[in-house]
Amino acid sequence: MYRHLINALLLSVLLTAAALAQVAPLPDVAEKKLPPLTILSIIPAQGEPGTPVTVNGTGFTETTTAFLGSKELHTVVAGDGRILSFELPDLPAGAYALYVRREDGTASRAFNFMLQSPTPTLTALTPGTVVACAAGRDREVVVSGSNFQPGSRVLFDGAAIPSRFISSAALAFAVPQLPGGLHQVQVANPSNATSSTLGLLIDAKPEILSVSVGADHVVFYDLIINGRNFFQASTLVADGARVTTLQAPVGEQDQILFRGCNQIIYQRHPYDSTPRQIMLQVVNPNGDESGVFSINAP
Repeated sequence: MYRHLINALLLSVLLTAAALAQVAPLPDVAEKKLPPLTILSIIPAQGEPGTPVTVNGTGFTETTTAFLGSKELHTVVAGDGRILSFELPDLPAGAYALYVRREDGTASRAFNFMLQSPTPTLTALTPGTVVACAAGRDREVVVSGSNFQPGSRVLFDGAAIPSRFISSAALAFAVPQLPGGLHQVQVANPSNATSSTLGLLIDAKPEILSVSVGADHVVFYDLIINGRNFFQASTLVADGARVTTLQAPVGEQDQILFRGCNQIIYQRHPYDSTPRQIMLQVVNPNGDESGVFSINAP
């Protein structure tokens, strides 16, 4: 009788152990515990929008996400969970808390990250050359580039000049009245982030475009010289002889009258009225010379 009772108890214990074995997970297939979520380095430690950032650490998973302040970033994890990368978003410049968070809710320690103001870039100046005597809209230059902001300043040879904001990719300014030659143009954002330099040429070389016979004053007549980049102190070379402004009382000898950047009147006293070839050239005070222009006139 006792033997039957003992056998029944042993059978019950074996059945219970088998049932427990089917429910309880085996030790080698139990869920693995994730390692601590830590950040070891952030490269670079500061940057402007669009800059790629690499975070090295431990405990990253494929769905671990980086945060800059409250902004969740598009994140890529590599290196067997040791490397996490992302691009800095377009947010206002300033200090932000940078941390990573895993899908189980675990978050790393937050690090202070400085988001910098975007640096403006220049790609072109249109036009790249401005005539020295140009006026009004002919002196306007459009600066093309990127990362321009309301309040951005155009720097001309290092000095800020008035400019007009068109968009984040374009500014406009009027070229100052400065001597001819190559000048430097930059853009500085309100944060003082400054672009690289582009060259703008102010063309001050005189040029004769046309010459025509004007009024006849009996003892002398006018030759009307049209062109550009003529100045008050410019001189005229006629057949190798220099003619300057108001050398003598009107009507006594050859002289020139300055009528503006685009016109000079040459008052010529001919020996006779027979037309002949006259070679003309304008020379500016800085020594710049126009090409030689030929006309048949007395």
